[in-house]
Amino acid sequence: MRTILALAAAIGLSVPAVPVFSQPAVAYEVEKYTVYCADDRIEISFWDLEQMIVRRGNPVCAFASYTSYSDAITFAERNFGGEGSDCYCQ
Repeated sequence: MRTILALAAAIGLSVPAVPVFSQPAVAYEVEKYTVYCADDRIEISFWDLEQMIVRRGNPVCAFASYTSYSDAITFAERNFGGEGSDCYCQ
């Protein structure tokens, strides 16, 4: 019986308490909200410029990108009067 207990204790001590992963963790790209002028209106979107051009056609121009939607809204309000306001691309 002592042999079984000693064997069980030895096996239990050899197993790590924290899982060990063989591959490094993957970092996810942070979503960005960009203030665009598309169809002559200010628009905030998480699409990149190429996607906006495909969806809205030319002309589309990007003004600023933020990691929070509220920062993008603040920028659009302070500089253009808010989302949906008139704009144009040069």
